[in-house]
Amino acid sequence: MFQFPLIRRSPYAPPPEYAQIREREPVTLVGLPDGREAWVITRHEHVRQVLNDPSFSADRLHPDFPTFDRERRQPPPDEDRSIVMMDPPEHGPARRAVLGEFTVRRIAALRPRIQQTTDELVDAMLAGPRPADLVEALATPLPSMVICELLGVPYADHAFFQANTAAMIRHDTPPDERRASFERIRDYLDTLIAAKEADPPDDLLGRQIRKERADGTYRRRALANHGFLLLIAGHETTANMISLGTLVLLANPEQLAAVRDDPARTPAAVEEMLRYFTIADTVVARLCVKDTEVGGVTIRAGEGVLTLGHAANRDPDAFADPDEFDIGRSARHHLAFGFGPHQCLGQNLARVELQIVFDTLLRRVPGLRLAADVDDLPFKTDASVYGLYRMPVTW
Repeated sequence: MFQFPLIRRSPYAPPPEYAQIREREPVTLVGLPDGREAWVITRHEHVRQVLNDPSFSADRLHPDFPTFDRERRQPPPDEDRSIVMMDPPEHGPARRAVLGEFTVRRIAALRPRIQQTTDELVDAMLAGPRPADLVEALATPLPSMVICELLGVPYADHAFFQANTAAMIRHDTPPDERRASFERIRDYLDTLIAAKEADPPDDLLGRQIRKERADGTYRRRALANHGFLLLIAGHETTANMISLGTLVLLANPEQLAAVRDDPARTPAAVEEMLRYFTIADTVVARLCVKDTEVGGVTIRAGEGVLTLGHAANRDPDAFADPDEFDIGRSARHHLAFGFGPHQCLGQNLARVELQIVFDTLLRRVPGLRLAADVDDLPFKTDASVYGLYRMPVTW
């Protein structure tokens, strides 16, 4: 029996055990750090099935929900419930309440501001010393600035968010420390939202205050929980995709040149990057609440499930030559944003940010190259969201 989590041993590939499981026994039991077992789901069609089936609960507050904590945790209070933890019928209305903030039209309206921010960060990087750390100069600040401005959170406090987020996503952070990091961010947002209540501004949090008051559903603590989710997901995942996407383009100069010379190819390149890395690989876990058959295996109520997005996105039944990075393929059906009713709310924003970043970076820094060996780069193999801690580049 494999013991999870498994570690990526190549920057460009999932753990080799994923392919073994997917080909030999695609729905199989594995061991978790706290001594429990859970089912892993590795094929594309099966992951889609699980994520779209109400027989599998997203309620992370349930004591039997699978986690990578080394000690079985005490379930947090119900007031900590955010959208990602909700099941029907509670989930639908809560998601629809904020879904309008992330429509294609609303995100398109943000393009000029995202472009301006990207240009300013590239200006500063080009004016600074070489080599530069792409993570520090561009990958981390851009999505942080964008999500802070969208939510109405002061960017001046970004170091506080990033330090606590880093502690939350590391596998070796003790549960009590992870809990403390969550509470620090959530309490900060609770205080910030309270200050907006008297005269709600025209930012996402302010608009939600007004909307929920009109609906008679306003609860500050619940909005703080939702704000926490959007703030953390809005900067951590996109930041890692900027650095990793740049890395894989530099490793494939012909495809880099194709994107640089024809920006119409950038959207497809972004989808391929998302598929290829699948950085939030094991984040989407579930708890079975009704006996259900998946891939010929019956999963019983009360059993935990891990949907391995990276294994599914390398499934040869879904993607030809899946281990090859190919910006020419149609990869839009990848599972990097999840699937079903809990599919990532911010995917339209992430796509626009990534498209703008790569178009700008390749156009303005045509001589961009790594300033270190790939083998010496510090990858986030110790975290639940994959990425790079540092990425020295020059030009």
